[in-house]
Amino acid sequence: MATDIQATMRYVSSSAQKVRLVIDLVRNRPANEALSMLRYSPKDSARVVHKLLTSAVSNAEENFGVSRDNLYIYQIFANEAPTRKWRRFGARGRFKPLLRRNSHITVILREREEKHGS
Repeated sequence: MATDIQATMRYVSSSAQKVRLVIDLVRNRPANEALSMLRYSPKDSARVVHKLLTSAVSNAEENFGVSRDNLYIYQIFANEAPTRKWRRFGARGRFKPLLRRNSHITVILREREEKHGS
């Protein structure tokens, strides 16, 4: 039975849609490879996902004694968080709402099982 190592980052000030573009790049990849991909990604959300993945890998090493070379991203997803509603006033006394969208990001790592050959 594989142990799930989980890390969550809540209320990230980037929309879930933009974060999903980044996490689709690293889904089901080894943790080391994903970290190096995120380090050089030009997207702003990549910095946040890199920080979360680093935290998850550290949790695995410290709390579970798992080597970072054996970890892979089992699941990673971004959900919508509460939206902050901002206001901007337009011409002729009109009101123009701005929606500041946020997201919650969760990553679940697993240790790669060794294949037993017979």
